[in-house]
Amino acid sequence: MQKEIILNVEDLRASVEGKEILQGINFKVAAGEVHAIMGPNGSGKSTFASVLAGNPKYDHISGKAEYMGKDILDMSIEDRAREGLFLGFQYPVEIPGVSMSNFMRLAVNEQRKYRGEEPLTAAQFLKLMRERAAVVELDAKLMNRAVNSGFSGGEKKRNEIFQMAMLQPKLALLDETDSGLDIDALRIVATGVNNLRSEENGIVLITHYQRLLDYIVPDYVHVLYKGRIIYSGDKELSLKLEKEGYDWLIKEYESK
Repeated sequence: MQKEIILNVEDLRASVEGKEILQGINFKVAAGEVHAIMGPNGSGKSTFASVLAGNPKYDHISGKAEYMGKDILDMSIEDRAREGLFLGFQYPVEIPGVSMSNFMRLAVNEQRKYRGEEPLTAAQFLKLMRERAAVVELDAKLMNRAVNSGFSGGEKKRNEIFQMAMLQPKLALLDETDSGLDIDALRIVATGVNNLRSEENGIVLITHYQRLLDYIVPDYVHVLYKGRIIYSGDKELSLKLEKEGYDWLIKEYESK
């Protein structure tokens, strides 16, 4: 049976402050797939995620990006989230004065409202929150604190995956989720992602390091360089990049 296409990107070009960063990306994610995007610093990895999520800092030049058959580039940031697109930040922001529980209840019920569903009662929400916090071993005490305020680096990243667990996105873009994590925090975050992986959703991991892919085994690995995907393979590609770096691949690409 043919898999449902969640994301279809064709010749996507985008710029920031007049400088073209994405120079023609072609990329497709089907339901049940996990894709890893790797590449040298400045290659456009985070820009790609930001453009898909709707960061107004970036300007769409040309090309298309369809999410579930809809033009995602024509949607507001809010509607992209309501439709089931999730972005896990490399550097999660703090929101002083807003408790995690209130923040998540508003987000979950806003999504339900968009789908025409009744909001969760307080009891239903608390039950859901406890269940999903357990997925990423997030201390329940953190739910009463302001969003990410005073959280350690590992707690912030676990909190991102907790939010993903609460919102159950159709497509999750995880931008360097492994950045700054020690081995125990990495294991917990990766276990959370694996628990949320299903045949109904798609996950895109943006990472510098192969170590994350020891825990979350991708179906495909792509190398982004100068705003283009120049090579794709499977998990073995990430192992080779870890051992040999990007130089061999860049030389091969630039010699064509």
